[in-house]
Amino acid sequence: MNHVDHFAHGLTTPAIGYVFMVMAAVIGLMCTVRARESTGGTRRNWLITGAASLAAGIWTLHFIAMLGFRVSGSPVRYNVSLTLISLIVAFVVVGGGVLAVGYGKDRNRSLLFGGLGTGIGVAAMHYSGMASVRIDGSVGYRTELVVASLAIAVAAATAALWLAFTVRTIWGAVAAALVMGIAVSSMHYTAMAAVSAELNADTAPVTGATATEFLVPFTIGLGALLLAGFTIIAVSPVELAPREDDDDDEPAEEERENLFAPPRRPAQRLPAPPESPSLPPMRRPPDSTTRPLPTRLRRDSDPEKPDPPVVQSWLTRPDSRS
Repeated sequence: MNHVDHFAHGLTTPAIGYVFMVMAAVIGLMCTVRARESTGGTRRNWLITGAASLAAGIWTLHFIAMLGFRVSGSPVRYNVSLTLISLIVAFVVVGGGVLAVGYGKDRNRSLLFGGLGTGIGVAAMHYSGMASVRIDGSVGYRTELVVASLAIAVAAATAALWLAFTVRTIWGAVAAALVMGIAVSSMHYTAMAAVSAELNADTAPVTGATATEFLVPFTIGLGALLLAGFTIIAVSPVELAPREDDDDDEPAEEERENLFAPPRRPAQRLPAPPESPSLPPMRRPPDSTTRPLPTRLRRDSDPEKPDPPVVQSWLTRPDSRS
């Protein structure tokens, strides 16, 4: 066995990889914040953008950290095709996990399966990236540390998906991104601790691209895109469409909302009750307790008749005798 060094440049490469992972996580988290406030195609686009940012951050952290990877007695080269395949794997699995949770009807089930699939995919991205490493010998792995790195990847992916659909403020996104950076870094260095190298007895030329030829410009370019995206999203205002029922209540220039603040929801108006079909008016019978006495209507043409004389019975006359 030969000595394997993961910190050839000290803590510089872990720190740079961590910073880029945190920036990517903030972008991804705030994209999912926007996705929760959107519907239809806009929601899908925000979810894909957030997933792409998270995947790029994970891949960038991995290969920036790999710049510190050294094997004593052998040069280290990289297979370009396998390295690019590992990037595609990262985009596919992280995107699938984010979309599964974003569109899942059962939140807990989607989070469980999405975190499991995404964690396995992140581990697959890491080990496919390690498969691109070329040395004058062979690379081996300790099984128990590989299993531990897989468990950390699943836990980190599940936590990342849960945070992506729970965080609602910029400070919450920053705190969650710091935690995600620690989780992904822990997964990477746990997996790297499982690596061992055994060189061949006969020295032979090692094929592939060096880190300076391929990894440095590629990771710097991808990291620059993340930094540009972080800056643009952080400083660019996003205007909300004015409400149709309130033209005078348009947001002022200083009140335009940034992507880091969830958009202000317009006041929801209750739908008007459905109009009942027009029916002829119904005559309600008057209450029985207030029923008027029947009266005979007198027409103007009828002659007036005198009142009938009062007839008194002898029983009611005052001079009656019993």
